[in-house]
Amino acid sequence: MIASLSVVGILFLAIIGTPLFVVMGLAAMVAFTFAQIDVSAVIVELYRIASAPTLLTIPLFTFAGYVMAESKAPIRLLRLANALIGWMPGGVAIVSLVVCAFFTAFTGASGVTIIALGGLLYPILTKEGYSEKFTLGLITTSGSLGLLFPPSLPIILYGLVAKVDIDKLFKAGILPGVLIIIILSAWSIKNGRFDGSHKKFELKEAVAALRSCIWEALLPVFVLVGIYGGFTTPSEAAAITAFYILIVECFVYKDVHIIKDIPRVVMDSMSLVGAILLILCCALGLTNYLVDEEVPMIIMDWMRKFLTDKYSFLLFLNVFLLIVGCMMDIFSAIIVVVPLIIPIANEFGISPIHLAIIFLTNLEIGYLTPPVGINLFISCYRFKRPVTELYRVSIPYLCLLLFALAIITYVPTLSLVWFE
Repeated sequence: MIASLSVVGILFLAIIGTPLFVVMGLAAMVAFTFAQIDVSAVIVELYRIASAPTLLTIPLFTFAGYVMAESKAPIRLLRLANALIGWMPGGVAIVSLVVCAFFTAFTGASGVTIIALGGLLYPILTKEGYSEKFTLGLITTSGSLGLLFPPSLPIILYGLVAKVDIDKLFKAGILPGVLIIIILSAWSIKNGRFDGSHKKFELKEAVAALRSCIWEALLPVFVLVGIYGGFTTPSEAAAITAFYILIVECFVYKDVHIIKDIPRVVMDSMSLVGAILLILCCALGLTNYLVDEEVPMIIMDWMRKFLTDKYSFLLFLNVFLLIVGCMMDIFSAIIVVVPLIIPIANEFGISPIHLAIIFLTNLEIGYLTPPVGINLFISCYRFKRPVTELYRVSIPYLCLLLFALAIITYVPTLSLVWFE
């Protein structure tokens, strides 16, 4: 009776909007108490997470991304991308996709990208002749594009939770991420103008744009060469990136004031990191209970009645993760769901690295999935449009992303080509 009342109470707290980490923490406490399970396993797991060197990459890369978003880096990078590929039919839209992916990869937060770049991109796209429907849909979709590219925060968190080599996940996400951008770029070209009114490529402007943002444009090169060239670990690369961006934006470009702006940027970026760590700590208790009670094995036994091979399992997994992605934020979903699906995926012989890319792609799409995809509400707030209008404009992009997801899911070579 007491257990039932406890469950009802926790569900009630979740329904009225109690923070997720509180709900999961309470659920873990109740579960361990009534199951009479030793909670020392949770402490051991917390120590493992806290002592992981890669944990440091989360606040460092997040801080670097927020500093860039606070500066005029979006304007400079937008100018460079526009100079290089803006002459193509659909080039301005492709520029938007590339720049948004760059910023999301470094901030790890879709909302930051839409809010920081949305106001810049909207007038540029509409001036170029794109319809309002196309423009709103593109910007809403672009907010979460960079989640598969290094040094994406969700990739780092997934590696920590799933105990998968983060360097390998960084590599595995590159081609699937490029595939998504190519598919969306093809759609942009289709909707671009072919009347000859688009501008011509100008070498002088391209060189000037590159000079204006050379310090920021080289950053991804430094990070990737440092990590994959064996010169730095991900943690060292994160520390160098944070220091580099601080110096560049505060003392080279002088867009951000070291005293007036940096304390506020630190608070904003660390609020996101703190929320992630709170969810991580509380979710560990719940997931450890579920694992100890062999819940994944119970689910596996049930699924064997309906799913006979890994392809049907992957279809089921995608449907499940799309639902999870639109109902939960990506960080909570990684922490809660990953420990449950890994043993099941292993039973079907799915590579842990391929599973990671499928998982992250689904959650990236979940940001755009009605009725509660977070990108839809952020764009609703940013552009002062009814959320139902955002539902309508996002449908073509959602279909394109689902097409990309099908390729990523059933062509594992795309994720595993670096390791074969």
